[in-house]
Amino acid sequence: MMDGKLWVQFSLYIRLRDSDENGICKCFTCGIRRDYKQMDAGHGIGRQHQSTKYNEQNNNAQCKKCNGFEGGKREVYKVEMDKKYGAGTWDKMEVMSRATCKRGKFEIDIMTEHYRKEVKRLKLEKGLK
Repeated sequence: MMDGKLWVQFSLYIRLRDSDENGICKCFTCGIRRDYKQMDAGHGIGRQHQSTKYNEQNNNAQCKKCNGFEGGKREVYKVEMDKKYGAGTWDKMEVMSRATCKRGKFEIDIMTEHYRKEVKRLKLEKGLK
């Protein structure tokens, strides 16, 4: 997959962004608390939709149970997305998800480097490894 390195950095960024100063994340859909290394970056709109795959609002820390075994808890995710980002956010994300999106190697490399820097910054800010 052409964007594998990007996904690694982006997922790490989302989990760090959503963690507290001790590296603990609260699952977006069930509220359980876990270390950011034990969480997923869960998608509201599935990652097969390229136009929203790397949208920061569409990705939030989720426990492995909700994200993997319970299909992302889409109905709960919708409600939580609108709570966190404002009413109508889910509907806008659904519209965005239908757009055609093709990323070339150059764009993927730029995005990968951006999120690599963000991960480094967040780890430094929070004193995490």
